[in-house]
Amino acid sequence: MKIYWIRAQAPRRVLALAKHLGIEADCVEVDLGAGGLKAPAYLALNPNGKAPTMVDGEVTLWESSAIMAYLCAKVGSDMWSVQQPADQIEILRWLSWNDNHWSRAVGPFYFEHVIKPSFHLGEPDRAELAAAVPGLHKVAPVLEGHLASRDFVACGRLTIADFQLASMACDWRQAEMPFDAYPNITRWLDRLMAIPAWAEPWPTKANASQMPALANA
Repeated sequence: MKIYWIRAQAPRRVLALAKHLGIEADCVEVDLGAGGLKAPAYLALNPNGKAPTMVDGEVTLWESSAIMAYLCAKVGSDMWSVQQPADQIEILRWLSWNDNHWSRAVGPFYFEHVIKPSFHLGEPDRAELAAAVPGLHKVAPVLEGHLASRDFVACGRLTIADFQLASMACDWRQAEMPFDAYPNITRWLDRLMAIPAWAEPWPTKANASQMPALANA
């Protein structure tokens, strides 16, 4: 199995899950600076030109939620249980909520405070951040209320929904996300950091490789 990744939110949750489940994979870092995501060799695997992408034998997958479901099914993990359709539906609800609401609300903070410095894209745009605050305050109470009596997002246990949603806000302090009024969200985010694979998902040199040929193909 190969997992192609860059240091960003969607690859983070896939890498964390693979590590958490003990799945051995060749984690291939795509050379973003050299245009690796747009290289023909990479686009042949993922026509969207994004990461992550997983290749397992004859199976090639893109979209992190699909990859996470596949990894769980591969090892029989109940983080996405193929034996429990009702649980799948509950998890799917939160995956969809993330993609349509949560990620859009917290994404600007992540971009301005984490992505920009990481890729030398300039200083945070304070006007953009101020404009994003009302959207976050519209969405965050939904998750805050849901977590009031829960330790996990779905099914009363750790699932891929936790990894999906938390990846968007795990750097909430660095990203200056205005979570002061949302103690249940911050409790949940900080609690997940006790999971070793979640706290440190990035591949080490021992289990990672880089393919400059992808960037130049």
